[in-house]
Amino acid sequence: EVDLEERLVELDLRNDSDVPDVPPPTDSTPEILKKALSGLSARWKNWWIRGILSLAMISVFFLIIYLGSFMLMLLVLSIQVKCYHEIITIGYRVYHSYDLPWFRSLSWYFLLCVNYFFYGETVADYFATFVQRREQLQFLIRYHRFISFALYLTGFCMFVLSLVKKHYRLQFYMFAWTHVTLLITVTQSHLVIQNLFEGMIWFLVPISSVICNDITAYIFGFFFGRTPLIKLSPKKTWEGFIGGFFSTVVFGFVFSYFLAQHQYFVCPVEYNSETNRFVTECEPSELFQMKKYSVPPLLQAVLGWETVKMYPFQMHSIALSTFASLIGPFGGFFASGFKRAFKIKDFADTIPGHGGIMDRFDCQYLMATFVHVYITSFIRGPNPSKLLKQLLILQPEQQLSVYKALKSHLVDKGILQPSLRG
Repeated sequence: EVDLEERLVELDLRNDSDVPDVPPPTDSTPEILKKALSGLSARWKNWWIRGILSLAMISVFFLIIYLGSFMLMLLVLSIQVKCYHEIITIGYRVYHSYDLPWFRSLSWYFLLCVNYFFYGETVADYFATFVQRREQLQFLIRYHRFISFALYLTGFCMFVLSLVKKHYRLQFYMFAWTHVTLLITVTQSHLVIQNLFEGMIWFLVPISSVICNDITAYIFGFFFGRTPLIKLSPKKTWEGFIGGFFSTVVFGFVFSYFLAQHQYFVCPVEYNSETNRFVTECEPSELFQMKKYSVPPLLQAVLGWETVKMYPFQMHSIALSTFASLIGPFGGFFASGFKRAFKIKDFADTIPGHGGIMDRFDCQYLMATFVHVYITSFIRGPNPSKLLKQLLILQPEQQLSVYKALKSHLVDKGILQPSLRG
């Protein structure tokens, strides 16, 4: 018995070199591209493949924007599931030889549970009037958190029952792997959708800034890169990092100017229960109304202007672009360290020249959290529309009580005359 325990401890304490390697991904480049670029060096071949596929992905992204908010939400959900699949697959491949029971089944079960929780919260928040009209949904929303907890508890108990004596530590490794993956993918994608509901501009500018930084940093690094930036990612250079920063700030400022002119992009996304559609109609807030600003004296001599007209949101775009170009790349560095730990080049081979979906969205998750924190800290105020929705689902006597309290408050402040009758 003692010898067996010692062998099990030795198994658990194996060093990194003993961990099974992940099989290298296959080349998924279309044959037509391979033939067209066959005469080029590997460096330029990769350049063209990345460029062509980048343009294709950007075109599809613009098409989905045109199709509206609901399609963008479906896109976010699809990317979340694919990123989760890529990370979980790495774990499964690494520890496949141990034949851990229920690992993949439980991983996907936990994904469903967490998505049920977050999307249920979204439905309760933004679709209150729609839910109020359907009794079945009222039950699910009222007990949503209890149901979510019960579902998670079921998965937790299933994991405990699946524990095998000789694999305890490895099974807990994979349990932690699953939960960290959920934190990285599901939580962050939920924040992306929350940002979208604030107005499409809060979704498009951050995401486009990260994409712009990724592209321009690659271009500057490709043509001018000489000085290595970080050991985790040897191809990253200071020239690309700095060039990407300035390009992204300029892009974000100009792109924000264009979007701020259109109600479709600046109005909060709301669900109209009468038409069963998402609508983006409102009176634009002060953030999206042109204002005149004085140019600092030092810049007046250079620009020759004393004042400039711009949208206040453009000032916020500078903060978003700065984060996207200076802090956002650390999401990529984190992903690079993760891949080096498991001796892989990419998370998958989904996109030729780019790797997996996670390879393209590793920086977006940091960005989503920052935007959500930025909105709640500096932008968001009381939301009359959301408050009204909450009032409409109250019982009549509760609504009357709120009305009397509000009327009394307005009379005390002198806004209403005491003689006004309810």
